[in-house]
Amino acid sequence: MKIVVTVKLVPDPNAEKRIDPATKRLVRTGVETVLNPYDEYALEAALQIKEKVGGDSTVTVFSMAPESLKETLRKALAMGADDAVLLTDAGLEGSDVWASSYAIAHALKKQPFDLLIVGGLTDDGSTGAVPGALAEYLGLPLVTNARKAEVVEGKLQIERETDTGYQIVHGPLPCVITTALTFGEPRYASLKGIMGAKKKTIATLGLSDLGLDQPVGTAGSKTELLGFAPPAARGKGRIVEAADGPSGAMAIFDFLKEKKLV
Repeated sequence: MKIVVTVKLVPDPNAEKRIDPATKRLVRTGVETVLNPYDEYALEAALQIKEKVGGDSTVTVFSMAPESLKETLRKALAMGADDAVLLTDAGLEGSDVWASSYAIAHALKKQPFDLLIVGGLTDDGSTGAVPGALAEYLGLPLVTNARKAEVVEGKLQIERETDTGYQIVHGPLPCVITTALTFGEPRYASLKGIMGAKKKTIATLGLSDLGLDQPVGTAGSKTELLGFAPPAARGKGRIVEAADGPSGAMAIFDFLKEKKLV
């Protein structure tokens, strides 16, 4: 079974984020780049499925990023992925969700797979729109919020998380799934895995390899950031002293009514 996991390389979630006022893009220089935390859950799901299926099953990590970040993918290889593919090209700079998904989908068409696993969100953008766009471009079914997944008699069986519980969903392969944060804690890279990752291959693709018939990058993007501002500083809280429970409840009700929340 051939499993592909998309991984985005993002600024360290614990670092302070800044937007360049000239380009209106997230400043990525001077900040450590890491694997998108949500994608680590997707990778864990892929490794678990590979272990259950066994045989000659493989897990390939796919990422779209600058060439300078190529070695950052070694962490995914150290966690257990077999190899990696990096789509990198200066012409991709400034791609929004639409342009990114379009380019990634065409690159994935050159990487035959039975199952594509995508993290539900990215720490830097958090649109949650890429998985659906990829499924649409690839012409494949999409199952979201998987917390368990296995292959039974050549078909996918997924337990997906919902707002009220969970569902059992069955689907054909190939398929696209996204993972919930309850799938399983991403494993740590062992010393053996880290050493072995140095020998694993990271292939590269460029736009010339894709044969796109529509522009990508800034020219091919359909969204534009017109302005931004930091959130207003939080003011001091209001302290209310109540003589008893009923009067305290009424004070809370009056406050909510004042804010037009009730």
